[in-house]
This record gives sequence, structure tokens and C-alpha cells, in this order.
Amino acid sequence: MIVDSHCHLDFPDFASELDAVVARARASDIGCIVTISTRVRRHDQLLAIADRYAEVYCSVGTHPHHADEELDIGTDELLKRARHPKVVAIGEAGLDYHYDNSPRDAQEKSFRAHIAAARMSKLPLVIHSRECDADMARILEEESGKGAFPAVLHCFTGGRDLAMRAIALGLYISFTGILTFKNSGALREIAAELPTDHIMVETDAPYLAPGPHRGKRNEPSFVVETAKVLAQARAVSLEEIARQTTENFFRLFNKVPRTLSDAA
Repeated sequence: MIVDSHCHLDFPDFASELDAVVARARASDIGCIVTISTRVRRHDQLLAIADRYAEVYCSVGTHPHHADEELDIGTDELLKRARHPKVVAIGEAGLDYHYDNSPRDAQEKSFRAHIAAARMSKLPLVIHSRECDADMARILEEESGKGAFPAVLHCFTGGRDLAMRAIALGLYISFTGILTFKNSGALREIAAELPTDHIMVETDAPYLAPGPHRGKRNEPSFVVETAKVLAQARAVSLEEIARQTTENFFRLFNKVPRTLSDAA
């Protein structure tokens, strides 16, 4: 069994064949899927999808692209929505300096509100971090000084320094299909060095389809291809990577019942 710890099933790309996408994931032994929130104001749509399928769970949060649109949504609202049994994480939230779709001060304010929600709820924070390594490390270290919080750096593409500083704080690191790209040698070197108990895999579907499917719309069943390359980078079997990343997922996303794993 493998888990897709991060995708976006509520995006229009899946609207016409959501049942088929989930069925293909089941056929590929994807035992659990977490569909990730990007706007709190659209959260009810996400919950409807999570409620529709037994193995699908969701998060609640505001993507940094939309931080300035939802600055009025604070920690209390996140905590209220996080009480739903299918909500198993906070986020995704963080910093994106590649597009800068929201002002950077708005991104940071929103990010810190999500960190507070993760700290208070004990649910993992799903962190978006793109081209912002120095500020990301600074904020994570400052906030960890106020009290620990569970978190994962999703779709990791940062440098080794950020990876190791995150690991030192107890955070997890998750890899997408980017790991399979030919020009991702440096990323594979980082993936090979990380501790076994802090790595995960994801798709970030519908984006970033892994090597064999590159150029196509991504979907949860494709997470197996990323797991294969992670296994190669770490010189272990696919079965071992599946076991390790699934165990790590259930340890971090501890609101997801482990009976899902037992049943699979």
C-alpha cells in the first residue's frame, strides 16, 4: 500500500471523472488520499468529496497564492473547521516567492496563523515552500521556539540547508513527480540523505505528473512512479519505500484511522 498525501481532487481537472480517478487509485493499491485545501471559503466543496469516498480525507487552509483574499480567516476559523472527522490536516499554507500572487507580508501573516492552528489542534501543517528557503527556515525556527507543531514540507524542491533545518525541527519532507525528472539529480541526492522516518510521497495532482506520465494530467494512482524513484535514490526496494512512507504518513497524519492500513 502507498498513500497519496497531497492532491487536489476538487480542481476542475477531475470534475468529469472523479469516480474513475478514485477507482484507479484503489486498483493501484493507493490506500489513502488526502485532498488539500487551497481556499477556506471553498472548503465545503472539498468536504463533500472527502465524505463521498471512505479512503479520501482533506485539510483546511489557505494557499499562499490566496493569502491576501482570506486574511480575515484566522486561527479560530481553522480550528472550528478542523473538528470535522474528515479534516486531518491544516493548510496548505506557506510562502511562494516564484509567483508572488499575494504580497509577502500577507503570506507570512497567513502562514503564522496556520502554524498556530497546527500547534493548537495537533494536526499536521501542510507547508507550501517555493523559492523562499531563507525566510521559510527563519519562520519555522521562530515559530518552533514558541512551541512545537507537526508539519510536512510538501512538494519539496528546496535546498539541502532548508531540508536539514526542517528535519532538525522534527518536520517531514514529501516528494512529488519532480523527483523523477531528469534534471532533479540534486533533489534525489537530498532524498537519499534524509532520515527514513521523515519522508513521504505525494502527487500534487493534477500537477507534476512523474516521468512516465509527464505532460499528462497527474492523478493519485501515479504516486507509485515517484515511490519507485525514491526507492532507487535510497537504494531500497519499492516495497520498503511503500512501507516506510505509509508508516510515516500514519504517524504524522494521526487522525486518519490506521484501520485503513490494516484493511489494505
